[in-house]
Amino acid sequence: MWTEEKIIEYLKENLKKERFDHSLSVRDTAIKLAKIYGEDVEKAKMAALMHDCAKCISDEEMINISEKYGHNIDEVSRNAPNILHGHVGAYIAKYTMGISDENILNAIAYHTTGRKNMSLLEKIYIADYIEPLRDFPGVDEMRRIAYYENLDKALMLSFNNTIKYIVDRNQLLHNDTIEARNYMLYTR
Repeated sequence: MWTEEKIIEYLKENLKKERFDHSLSVRDTAIKLAKIYGEDVEKAKMAALMHDCAKCISDEEMINISEKYGHNIDEVSRNAPNILHGHVGAYIAKYTMGISDENILNAIAYHTTGRKNMSLLEKIYIADYIEPLRDFPGVDEMRRIAYYENLDKALMLSFNNTIKYIVDRNQLLHNDTIEARNYMLYTR
């Protein structure tokens, strides 16, 4: 398994500076959230660092890599291949960086869409949404909720915001996001 330093070097070489800085900021935010909610800090750190490691890959190559590893590409992902960057990132983490922990791999794979019945580590993907470099209406409230109230409440708000954002732009909405939101409502 690659060390944190080697992963950072990979990210520095393969991501644009803004995306690299974002990845480091997500790492720091995930560490804080892991400490608050009692998740394994090392796992949160590794998943956060690698969450966008496939952002540099073209849409066509993301489809090719997904097919190579037997990922079932749904119609939404085929028509909006950037959604696949989480799953492709998980393949890179597993087959290039030697990460074998399924929880870390799932946290990377589902950080874009979420999914029903997410583990605590997968929920810490909210770090991607609230890290300090993010600036959008309502992000400060989301941070407050995530840090001081309830992780699930923050996740529900992020799902609602994401769904509204995608619908307002007439873009494709992934079923995993809908299922994640509905699951959280069912299990309150």
